[in-house]
Amino acid sequence: MQSKIRYRILFLTLLPIILTLVSLVFITIYWNVIYTGKQLFMKVKADLVVADNTLSQVQQHQQDQLSTISGSWGFQHAFQLLNHKDPKPDSAAINALNILLAQKQQALGLDFLRLISVADAAADPDLRLMLHQTQQQAISGLMVLPKTQLARISSSLADKAFIKLVPTRHATTPEQTSETRGLLSRTLMPVADLSGNVFWYLDGGIIFNGNTTIVDHIRDLVYDKGTLPERSIGTVTIFLDNIRISTNVPLEQFPSKQEKNNRAIGTLVSDEVGQQVLIEGETWINRAFVFNDWYISGYSPLYDIRGKRVGMVYAGFSEAPFLHNYLLNIIELGTILVIVLFLSGFLVYRGANSLLQPIEYIHQVVTAVQAGRNVRIGNLGLNKDNELANLAEQFDRMLDQLQRRNAQIQAAAEQLEIKVEQRTRSLQDKTEELERNVALLHATRQQLVTNEKLTALGELIAGIAHEINNPTAVILGNMELLKYELGDDAKAVEEEIDLVIQQVGRITTIIRSLLQYSRPGEFNAPIESQAITPIVEEVLLLARHSIEQQKVELVKELNATGIVEVNRPQLLQVLINLMVNAAHAIVDSGRIWVRTYDWVEDGHSVGVKIEIEDEGIGISKEDLGRIFDPFYTTRKDGTGLGLSLSYGIIKRLGGTIEVKSTVDVGTVFTIGLYHKAKEDQQAGPYDGLQFGDNFMPIRIDK
Repeated sequence: MQSKIRYRILFLTLLPIILTLVSLVFITIYWNVIYTGKQLFMKVKADLVVADNTLSQVQQHQQDQLSTISGSWGFQHAFQLLNHKDPKPDSAAINALNILLAQKQQALGLDFLRLISVADAAADPDLRLMLHQTQQQAISGLMVLPKTQLARISSSLADKAFIKLVPTRHATTPEQTSETRGLLSRTLMPVADLSGNVFWYLDGGIIFNGNTTIVDHIRDLVYDKGTLPERSIGTVTIFLDNIRISTNVPLEQFPSKQEKNNRAIGTLVSDEVGQQVLIEGETWINRAFVFNDWYISGYSPLYDIRGKRVGMVYAGFSEAPFLHNYLLNIIELGTILVIVLFLSGFLVYRGANSLLQPIEYIHQVVTAVQAGRNVRIGNLGLNKDNELANLAEQFDRMLDQLQRRNAQIQAAAEQLEIKVEQRTRSLQDKTEELERNVALLHATRQQLVTNEKLTALGELIAGIAHEINNPTAVILGNMELLKYELGDDAKAVEEEIDLVIQQVGRITTIIRSLLQYSRPGEFNAPIESQAITPIVEEVLLLARHSIEQQKVELVKELNATGIVEVNRPQLLQVLINLMVNAAHAIVDSGRIWVRTYDWVEDGHSVGVKIEIEDEGIGISKEDLGRIFDPFYTTRKDGTGLGLSLSYGIIKRLGGTIEVKSTVDVGTVFTIGLYHKAKEDQQAGPYDGLQFGDNFMPIRIDK
């Protein structure tokens, strides 16, 4: 008993804490997943914008460089030596300009820089498009050139453009083994003579193939130290079509040796990204598989001077460190949750233990009194104002009073028996009447003894009910407060909160039913018309724990259609008692049948009958005559009140209970309920309880 109540109090106390903490965990996880993910995508989107702007600045910077060169004194001095109208310019002036441009190319970090005539520019199909757009001003743009055209500009460009392709996961295997085309950032600037005529152009730029300066500059600009978690890698890549031609994505995340060429140049973008960015021309902001790991990634298309998509620019950072930090936060939160639960459980357990020790001792005394021992509760070691101390004192006084009355009744019975024996010798003709008087006296004595026991038990139940109603009121109040505090968040656990409130209500109903035997006049339970099948279904749900523990197979035959007048909670109590008794009667395994059917007499429906049959050990003939006596039980942990209370409830409804049992075969209890209850509100508080051999019809099969 103590353990059951202790663990129940522990469970009911910890349940709100558990629900609150679990709700907080799930809210935290949801917040991290939703909002942290959004922040990561917003960051990578901003990084991608910076990368795009940086590429635009590269082209603007090239224009500024060429403008500086064309306006320099050295260039203008050599340029004025040319005879612009001469179809064959002075070779000395050309050489001087070429030497100057070579020096400027190296100093400014350009991959090519040359002076080209208008005629040569017009003959070049790539430059011809730029000529139409110059309008005597510099123009810059991206351009993809094959190996032969690269060689015409500069022999070194063709060598720089060569990239060996690397098969890549999540990407289609390339048909070729290398890439020889080059992606150029090219600027064409007109150079006017003193008369303002343009006969020459400065043609300069860089090739992105294998170029690490630009992507490293963008990476250092966007992913400076402290902007990413530890071991997170920020990367930037420039693509020619779906090929990484300039990148700082590592071939190995954490190489054993510092390798100079630890860059994923020549690898391919995943097919999913290529489809969306290269084919559909949309920006990609999402997680993506980048060569050998998952990255939070941003891709945007690159367009050449003609407006054609020729590649992509990428910015992103590795996802794993963020996931690691996220999981670490979840583990830390879970650890805190477990620690709080253990501390709460320990404190509740300690508090429940100090409260339940006196109750356990009272229970032992009650059990001893039921067994016939003359014991008292005595001092519980509690304060005199403590409710349990007052309850124990009242119970001891009731036991003393009950003992004195039993002694008086016993003495009166003995004296009466002596007088009866004396009169029997002289009044042989009144023997039969005297025997009836003796039987009546015996029944009256047992009735009085039982009434005293019930009175004492009723007062004890009233005290215990008072103690139980206090924590149930606290539980109910806290559950309502929890539901109010959670607000809309309570919907996630609304079913569990309603279940707790429902079960607290059921506890209150059971206490009220028990109090009928302490103050029966105050608890005339109202009766209502009810369908039997829903009540039986609810009984099966409430009693499933006892049935599952006994490994019992339940067979339902619910065929009743009639409506009867009953008090639902009291009928639930009766049926649960019968179901639990049936389950305990089965030793190892067996079946329990629950049947309902209409009660028909003389062709008319008068009510409904409920049968509960088990394959248990059965009831002997001697025990069958006393099963409805109060306090009579054959179970070690029984109180002997279950069947007595059940019979009293059915009796007050005007119903019937029939029992038939065969030892080692099983037992059948049959309850009959009328459509209109024959309730007698004037009946005494204990009318309907049967004692000894005086009970309703019982059939015994041998």
